[in-house]
Amino acid sequence: MKISLALLILLLAAAWTGSHGMSFRSPRVPCCSKQMFYPKKIPEFRIQSYQYTAPSCTHRAVLVKLLRGMVCVDPEERWFQEYLRKQKKPNSTST
Repeated sequence: MKISLALLILLLAAAWTGSHGMSFRSPRVPCCSKQMFYPKKIPEFRIQSYQYTAPSCTHRAVLVKLLRGMVCVDPEERWFQEYLRKQKKPNSTST
């Protein structure tokens, strides 16, 4: 009885999240409002990863993962564009 109840709850949860376009494996990327944008340059060593928001969001943004959370950044910011260029360059050492 307990197993069938647990199975029923699991199936209902899966059906509910499926109907809302969400998945347990791939969480949705949230959108950013203009008030959420981080106003300052973030030092490169603090950036762990980044992810663009969905095209359906009102404001185009990048979610930047830091050690202590995530912040929204304008992808057109000069410092972020420079960061992207550095990430795309092959590692080269200058002597």
